[in-house]
Amino acid sequence: MLQKLLFFIVVSSVISCGSSSTKKANKEVEVDNSEDHYSLVFIGTYTKKESFVDGKAAGVYVYAFDPGTGGLKYLATSDSTVNPSYIAIHPTGNYVFAVNETNSTQGQPYGAITSFRYNPVDHSLKIINQVSSGGDYPCNVNLDPTGRFLLDANYGSGTVSLIKINDEGKLSEPKSIVQHTGEGPTARQESPHAHMIRVSVRNGLVYSVDLGTDAINVYRLDTLNASLRDTGIEIKTSPGAGPRQLVFHQTHPWAYIVNELNGTIESFQVNNSTGMLTRFQKISTVEKGDPAQSACADIQIHPSGKFLYASNRGEVNSIAVFTINQETGRLSLTGSQSSKGRTPRSFVIDPSGRFLLVANQDTDNVVTFKIDPVTGMLTDPDIQTKVHTPVCLKFYPG
Repeated sequence: MLQKLLFFIVVSSVISCGSSSTKKANKEVEVDNSEDHYSLVFIGTYTKKESFVDGKAAGVYVYAFDPGTGGLKYLATSDSTVNPSYIAIHPTGNYVFAVNETNSTQGQPYGAITSFRYNPVDHSLKIINQVSSGGDYPCNVNLDPTGRFLLDANYGSGTVSLIKINDEGKLSEPKSIVQHTGEGPTARQESPHAHMIRVSVRNGLVYSVDLGTDAINVYRLDTLNASLRDTGIEIKTSPGAGPRQLVFHQTHPWAYIVNELNGTIESFQVNNSTGMLTRFQKISTVEKGDPAQSACADIQIHPSGKFLYASNRGEVNSIAVFTINQETGRLSLTGSQSSKGRTPRSFVIDPSGRFLLVANQDTDNVVTFKIDPVTGMLTDPDIQTKVHTPVCLKFYPG
């Protein structure tokens, strides 16, 4: 049984637990995390220093989230593992999978994927096994809807892999590895850099986003032979865009891709029969005329389907807010909100749609914002939780 957790946060004091603390300004707040009230948030992190980040964390963290106030409370840390920067939770909630974002694992020249068993009693994450990711610097992992297959994208090598998951949460070595080819016009695009791979729940096809080649490649998941079959479909973004993350609208045949290198979002019509994406809009993630480099990271759609959000890093450090036209799918930039930190990576919207939580990698904080249900804009209740080099946020199960 989960235990009742009550904690008080006072403006003059910060209550610490494990590796983190949460603070709330201006008034005393009771956060009721009783068994029938709180949700769980899992946080992927960097644990070691790399050329692009000063990793300080200890593993994957588990937090209690109060859906009434947006407060967070530390619960547990996983068994030790290297750079679990992106995570996925099994549909049963029994297992959590994390990339090990590195180019060397136990002396072998590749990154890895680690499987954990989650214990809901003490919130522990115990390692089941670890396998090759099928490339180096894996940065994204997702599951097929059945929970039988894991897909990962390897940024360094430009490969994507398919891995089987057995009934006990144990991972196989990669059953299928696909090498992307090509390059783009910028210095960051000297070779393929697979940045995301996911299954569309609408058509069952697999979409892989490659920052290095300005392309989205479409595959068919062959469950019988445990392989990724190339459909021959390759969708190109704008040259030099550097596509990074892809989301599908919940009810309409629209897809949205956030581009890291040119700070834009491209909107696509989805042909669910063929899997083809047809672009109908490109829009900046900053106000018109703003010369700041945005270095976009993540993109999410509100549960209502009315609003879309994107994180800007670089010189901006904000969450951009867009309204989605429910007739056409076109985006309108409504405004933006400071992320209250540096290098906002992943962010997540709680299932009720009332709060957005953002992970600021380089200031070691996760910040909670309230979402206006009418405009989609974010307001700051001044709730910040100290978490070392946070990257990925996922609600349980998620």
